[in-house]
Amino acid sequence: MEVVALSAFKSRNYRLFFAGQTISLLGTWMQKTAVSWVIYSLTHSKFMLGVSIFATLFPSAVLTPFGGVVSDRYNRYRVLVVTQILSMVQALALTLVVFFDNFAVWEIISLSVVLGLINAFDVPARQSLVYELVDDKKNLPNALALNSSMVNLSKLLGPAIAGIAIERFGEVVCFAANTISFVAVISSLLLIRLPKFQPIKHTKNILGELKEGLTYIRQTPDIRYIIIMLALVSLLLLPFTSLMPIYAKDVFRGTASTFGLLDSAIGFGALTGAIFLATLKPGTNLSRILAINTFVFGTGLILFSYTTLYPLALAFIAVGAFGMMSQTTISNTMIQTMVTPAMRGRVISIFVMAYSGGVPIGSLIVSYLSQHIGVQATVFGQGILALLIGIMHVRYLKKKKAKQPVTISPKINEEIPQV
Repeated sequence: MEVVALSAFKSRNYRLFFAGQTISLLGTWMQKTAVSWVIYSLTHSKFMLGVSIFATLFPSAVLTPFGGVVSDRYNRYRVLVVTQILSMVQALALTLVVFFDNFAVWEIISLSVVLGLINAFDVPARQSLVYELVDDKKNLPNALALNSSMVNLSKLLGPAIAGIAIERFGEVVCFAANTISFVAVISSLLLIRLPKFQPIKHTKNILGELKEGLTYIRQTPDIRYIIIMLALVSLLLLPFTSLMPIYAKDVFRGTASTFGLLDSAIGFGALTGAIFLATLKPGTNLSRILAINTFVFGTGLILFSYTTLYPLALAFIAVGAFGMMSQTTISNTMIQTMVTPAMRGRVISIFVMAYSGGVPIGSLIVSYLSQHIGVQATVFGQGILALLIGIMHVRYLKKKKAKQPVTISPKINEEIPQV
């Protein structure tokens, strides 16, 4: 990677944002890992595991479009500060619930719903704010690339740390660590200095502006296609991650560390995928890379599904995650460069909704299927579906062959998070 790959750090505001987010995301992934482990350990129910994922993501999916409108309409910096403070309060409540209640399943799920509601306004504001944090707009692609690496590195390290922490100190440590991590991100946000916010006069109400964003997407075929395909991937493929506690406990007969390493293998594959995308030459046909990596994703899932040798399974799931990375990153990259700036918050929110709406519903579906046909058969089926979606991408490429392919500077790539 070139030295210019760190050019976004020339901006003081972005340096502060990056530092705070890095610490916070480690805590976030520790909490996510702990929630899944606690729910499955207490209930031994694959369906309840899906419910816990659904509880966080679905409320966010429903309200994210309104979060996008709020991000375009109001001071997104202040919106982000408020959502981060509320997220810290949620994490503290979760810590206390787990500490004082030995069977806090429904309390955890209820607080997961609260987090989902907060995230609906947090994610659009956070992603849209990056543009304002970079002094030289030429460094914006680099800022998005650094964000992607940060997200995936935290996904690599967070679950592994959580697995060790759960075994040695108990689950509550993970929730407490996430609570404390918000001190870093809130402090960094308060140190950021931005120009005074200039309110824009709006002639439409929130629903009118939301409708305007949806009309824009409908009238932009390339953006519409990207969002529809991501929705399919989110519904049918990405929920494989919700089955990892079952693989750790039932297939590999392991412990929390086993689960943490599985999640870390997924994070490693995704991080490797992000680095690969960042090193592509300018002018690369990203649609073609997306099609190829969809086949890689499906192949990885198929190979992983019935593998009982743990080290080999880690390698296969990392391969699958490498391909998975392209689904969100390339899609986000293409949208970020196609969208009109005035529509950025709303289009990003619909993009996030396609992701965060599909995953929770898909988690319920795959949890239900795994109860009836087995977890290994379910993941194998997801691998087959990935190959079919890859074929759909190939057909789309053939239809677009006469037109100029969508290309972009390879430095822009960022995952959704965290959601």
